[in-house]
Amino acid sequence: MTTQPLEETPAGVERRDYPRKKLRVNIEIEWGAAVLTGMVRDICVSGLFVELSPPLWIGAAFRARLIVNPALDLDCTVVRVEPNSGFAVRYEVLEDDGKAQLEKLLVSLAPA
Repeated sequence: MTTQPLEETPAGVERRDYPRKKLRVNIEIEWGAAVLTGMVRDICVSGLFVELSPPLWIGAAFRARLIVNPALDLDCTVVRVEPNSGFAVRYEVLEDDGKAQLEKLLVSLAPA
């Protein structure tokens, strides 16, 4: 097996596939029998950042509800953690109606 060195990305260069949008809404996270409440800081087509302390760990999978009108149900996986701040997740919208709602929401938001 051959390995390739990771390409280094200069500081300040955007590595995301989609632009982030500012969003400040609550998110409810189903974690076992508990429901944790965090705050969403920003969102894009495939991910969002949740402010929650202590944060969940990389690889943690959970179902969440984004508190918008109407609420959006998401399947999420933590992909990056910022200690003392929160974590970034990749998500999938669970319902077809939710996908159209998410598209409308993203169009209405200002860039982060």
